[in-house]
Amino acid sequence: MADGHRAVFLDRDGTIVEDAGFLHEPGKVKLLPGAADAIKRLNEHGYLVVIVTNQSGIGRGRYTVLDYSAVQRRLVELLEAHDAHIDGAYFCPHHPQYTGPCECRKPGLKLFNDARQALDIDFTRSWFVGDRLADVQPARDLGGHGILVATGEGNLHQGQARAIGVMVVADLGQAVDEILRLKPVS
Repeated sequence: MADGHRAVFLDRDGTIVEDAGFLHEPGKVKLLPGAADAIKRLNEHGYLVVIVTNQSGIGRGRYTVLDYSAVQRRLVELLEAHDAHIDGAYFCPHHPQYTGPCECRKPGLKLFNDARQALDIDFTRSWFVGDRLADVQPARDLGGHGILVATGEGNLHQGQARAIGVMVVADLGQAVDEILRLKPVS
């Protein structure tokens, strides 16, 4: 699939928006500083922007799929106000302790493969960005490139990320700086 699109897979909570813990109220969605501009730059440089997020609060019964959808709509509105957009959003509503194992919970690969199929994505020209190891580990399995951001939970995972060859940067803006600088051409 070498002729597929370049994409940047982004985690949502702690990477694009403040991680409020089980975010399910649209009024509490707050973009992290520079996140909208970072996504806009990806849009302008021809990258598909795809959110892949674990939403264990659904599996735990803390909120519903409708609540998740309302938060996503609010995120889209906030990004549109900055002339930025996302091209796809995928979520895992499970938590192994409450709903049993699944293939879609990151670092599982199902949601990334679903996005690849739907959007014709070439993983080797794509980036995986998030604030937890589970967000960036799929890059190694799929032949992509991972960047851990130190926002959200990122500070807790820096050593482990570096140990598996994942770049660590301060935030999404710096991640996009690196993506645009390095532009994999494979």
